[in-house]
Amino acid sequence: MVVPELRPWRAARPQVVRLANAVRPRLARAVTAAGPRVARVTKALRPAHLPRLPRPRTLRTWQYTAGAATAGLALTAGVVTAAGPWDANGQRTAERDRAAALERAGGADHGSGTAAAARRPAPSAAPVLTGLGGTGGAVGTKRAAPDEKALTDVLRPLLDDPALGDTRAAAVVDVATGERLYDTDAGKALTPASTTKIATAVAALSALGPDHRLTTRAVLEPDTGELVLVGGGDPTLTARPEDGGTSRPSEAESGGNWASLRVLATGTAEALRKRGIHKITLSYDTTLYTGPVLHPIGHDENIAPVVALTADEGRTDDSASGTAIRVSDPAADATAKFAAFLKDAGITTTSPGPSKATTRAETLATVSSPPLSTLVERMLTQSDNDIAEALARHTAIASGEPASFDGGAKAIATQLRKLGLPMSGAVFQDGSGLDRDDRLSAGLLTALLVKAGDPAHPGLRPALTGLPVAGFTGTLSTRYADGASGVVRAKTGSLSGVNTLAGTVVDRDGRLLAFAFLAFDATQSRNTDEVRAALDRAATALAGCGCR
Repeated sequence: MVVPELRPWRAARPQVVRLANAVRPRLARAVTAAGPRVARVTKALRPAHLPRLPRPRTLRTWQYTAGAATAGLALTAGVVTAAGPWDANGQRTAERDRAAALERAGGADHGSGTAAAARRPAPSAAPVLTGLGGTGGAVGTKRAAPDEKALTDVLRPLLDDPALGDTRAAAVVDVATGERLYDTDAGKALTPASTTKIATAVAALSALGPDHRLTTRAVLEPDTGELVLVGGGDPTLTARPEDGGTSRPSEAESGGNWASLRVLATGTAEALRKRGIHKITLSYDTTLYTGPVLHPIGHDENIAPVVALTADEGRTDDSASGTAIRVSDPAADATAKFAAFLKDAGITTTSPGPSKATTRAETLATVSSPPLSTLVERMLTQSDNDIAEALARHTAIASGEPASFDGGAKAIATQLRKLGLPMSGAVFQDGSGLDRDDRLSAGLLTALLVKAGDPAHPGLRPALTGLPVAGFTGTLSTRYADGASGVVRAKTGSLSGVNTLAGTVVDRDGRLLAFAFLAFDATQSRNTDEVRAALDRAATALAGCGCR
């Protein structure tokens, strides 16, 4: 794979400056926390231009952990310089630029009613690191992958930590070669919690393509004169104003504006006024999805009822991620907001109720989501359950299955089998990982990550670029303050008694490694913070390990 051409430094400088300002406090914390140990490690390092001295096969665990705080951050700086500036959520802008140059025009604005030429196809994200090309590491190193025995000597004591409970499984794979470097019950299927979203991401991208968009429509029935708001299953549809504050995702994070219910109402009102209509019957259509709307866990602040029409995930506060009290009927709530926007635009409606649009209905206005690549990235970064379940249903639709929990689960498994992934023991009950009956192995999770890094499957790359960045974004933003910040990118998973971590790490020699750590405690009595800290220590050691 050809290493991306570098963006001129002059163009990159403003964004790098912003990154430096954002990173400075974390760097200060990392240096302070690492303290004397880092000083001892760095004192032992020879200058880069001198030959590398032989080093012992094993080091103490703290040396790898502390070493990652310096070597990892140095690698991060090297990657930023080499690969281009980072945008607001930790992704390299250069990745998208490279994707735009390499990707075929694919996907479609399905059901948008917009001419194909009217919207330029949105590219999926390009490779996370130059190491994906298999010709070297993130900063140009050509060192070989870690030695299996040396890596085992480092990881095994960390993964034997009693804090991880009575059952655990782990795998580490070299992304460039696909070679498994570490294996502890990697084939054992355990409850994966939210690392299930990696599988959902890969399946959705495979079935739909990274450019696919989800469209919400307002249509007019010619016979009854009824206005129908047709849900297209867009989990990011918003009723909030453009200047709605920091709770709205940034443009850099969304890849553009989220589809706006307010904008849809404005376009609909204009179309109605042209027809001389100022009062109309309003209904809504949620028939794109089938089956139960409640997740098997029941009413829960982690997820809204799963319907094809919802605004702001049915949240009753200004939050955009995390837990929140949800409305009981998201479709009715979204349509009521739509009616209020129509009223502001001079159109009076009746009190809305459910209906079904006919094939003869005339489309008055549409709004479309950002491309699927962006939805996948947000789902992974924020561990968004609502997006995950929506993507599972759209995967079902594309696979010819019912758009339900069962249909989505079946479709995800089908898509992963088509990709030739190791599915032994895998069980899907949902797309989010909230169901405790889900089962995935560490071997499957690392295989998913390796497949997403395969140059033969560029459309799957958002499954890597969306992973939270240690110390910077999403569910890892407050973790790794004292080591591997900016080097570990991983999806977290947490249920009562279950803690998982799966993602990628750049090791000390610049090799990109995929890893998956799964821990289960039958008694559900472990301290969650202690378990997460144990998993983070293992990932940090992996980042600091040349392991030869």
